[in-house]
Amino acid sequence: MKRKAVGTKPVDGSRDVDQYLAKVREPARSTLQKVRTRIRSVAPAEAAEAISYRIPSFQYKGGLVWYAAFAKHCSLFPMSTHLAEEFREELKNYQTSKGTIRFPMDKPPSAALVKKLVQARVEANERGSRTDSRQRM
Repeated sequence: MKRKAVGTKPVDGSRDVDQYLAKVREPARSTLQKVRTRIRSVAPAEAAEAISYRIPSFQYKGGLVWYAAFAKHCSLFPMSTHLAEEFREELKNYQTSKGTIRFPMDKPPSAALVKKLVQARVEANERGSRTDSRQRM
């Protein structure tokens, strides 16, 4: 969710994400930092960070991807059954369900996989493919 600054420019929520990550214990914090960096490396420059559904996200023409730490794992939320099918082979070593990719607290998905997922979500959002982002894995 973007907050409005004085005028019309959106305010990036990266400070809110920093605060979220500061509360996450190691090794999950370092893992999520890697995921964040990998997402940022491929997300469009206009993509804004935010806290959405109480977890870090990137927003670009709508929700792009979310990520979070939990008690026994971390997750990436690309929110698309289409992606689960498209990247079935790359996701075979991960537990997936309802738009979620779960991974160990100390082992983020590869940079290549994160980049592919984010690029696919960017393309879907640019097409205005709302059904893609609402479908579940």
